[in-house]
Amino acid sequence: MLTDAALVIIAGIGCAVVYHLHVHAEVAKINQYAAGSLLVALNFVLLTTVQHGYRIKTITNLLRSFRLTVSTWTGLFGALLAIAFTMKVSEEFSRATTISFYLLGLAMLLAWKTVAARAIARGLRSGAFANSPAVMIAEFGLPASSNAIQDLAQHGYRLRRIMEIRSNELASPLLLSAIAPRLDELVGFARENRIEHVFLLMSWNRQHAIDSILDALKILPVPVHLVPDAHAARFLRHPLQSTGNTWTAELRRAPLSWKERTVKRTLDLLGAGLALIVFTPVMLMTALLIKLTSRGPVFFRQTRNGFNGRAFKIIKFRTMRVLEDGPTVRQAEKDDPRVTRIGRWLRKTSIDELPQLFNVLNGDMSLVGPRPHATAHNTKYEQIIGNYAFRHHVKPGITGWAQVNGYRGETRAIELMEKRVEHDLWYVNNWSLRLDVWILARTAILTLFKPSAY
Repeated sequence: MLTDAALVIIAGIGCAVVYHLHVHAEVAKINQYAAGSLLVALNFVLLTTVQHGYRIKTITNLLRSFRLTVSTWTGLFGALLAIAFTMKVSEEFSRATTISFYLLGLAMLLAWKTVAARAIARGLRSGAFANSPAVMIAEFGLPASSNAIQDLAQHGYRLRRIMEIRSNELASPLLLSAIAPRLDELVGFARENRIEHVFLLMSWNRQHAIDSILDALKILPVPVHLVPDAHAARFLRHPLQSTGNTWTAELRRAPLSWKERTVKRTLDLLGAGLALIVFTPVMLMTALLIKLTSRGPVFFRQTRNGFNGRAFKIIKFRTMRVLEDGPTVRQAEKDDPRVTRIGRWLRKTSIDELPQLFNVLNGDMSLVGPRPHATAHNTKYEQIIGNYAFRHHVKPGITGWAQVNGYRGETRAIELMEKRVEHDLWYVNNWSLRLDVWILARTAILTLFKPSAY
């Protein structure tokens, strides 16, 4: 937190000093820029704090940390600039200094987040943060086969002693009598060594054993935690939801709520509208080139499946000499002879995808979502890949989480399609506005520097 604030202040003052020395050959208004930098630093730290950005779990998740930093930094600058304009004080700050402050500050923060994430991850692996002494009572054999021991050590707990109980003893109605001497010794050890936590690691179907041990441990004024067994842990990774007086694990989330759909649709309309304004000259030139270099229509339309499996016609610039749309559709391959000369360049630069902005405005597609496949491929993959149809819980997108993670273009092996579907399902289950913005930003970068389609 302190490092974030220091970097922001250094970036703000540094940009002001360099600009004024370069342009005016003197340092002016330094107090004004220092105060502005301090204001930005305080607001950035507070906004990051309320979004839990300084928790270890967030810091070590570099992708999540980057998304949080970029969105918070950008949103903060936008808000402060709007306030400065409204209060008629924006002319007090140089535009060059403000822009360089935004870019340098963001670069410094992202570099620091990278260093911090790696350093803390190393510390977690080495157990450097394991400062809370604890003991564990476990079913015989589970400590060796469970990841819980390592996970607890990495997240602040130092296991001082593990007491293992055999399965036949756990199943016995006389459990406490059988383990009484060992349990008394463990209680004494906990008192002498100021143990702060007790963990129980055993199958959750051993209700009698869990209740008995919990009752016996009531003499210790420390919290007792029941570690999920292998079966429960698989489900508890999902979000927990309150349904009245009952808590449930949401194994599969519903399609986006009307509020989420409204937010996503707003982003689609604004983004698609702005993109059409920016890329209209490019699209007009592309249409002319297609018409001059090959016979056939400018646009290629093909049936795809969208939200809830509903069919729609996707629009793309024509890049091939064929217009396949039916029960048999062949994927584009490397050095595909069907691709026109201009089409090869359009596919490599992704310019052929630009007409899909009209699909977005029409409501058939979104800027971000699982990529829609030809109906023939859709039917095939639904039969051989489990949960494939779950992709249709959101609108298909021009770009998606799978694409920015390298799963785009031809999928010759079924394993590649399974990985693409896996990323699509992760996106559906973890959608947020911030995630959409992050995917759009990564798409722009990858399109410019790592074109891979053919």
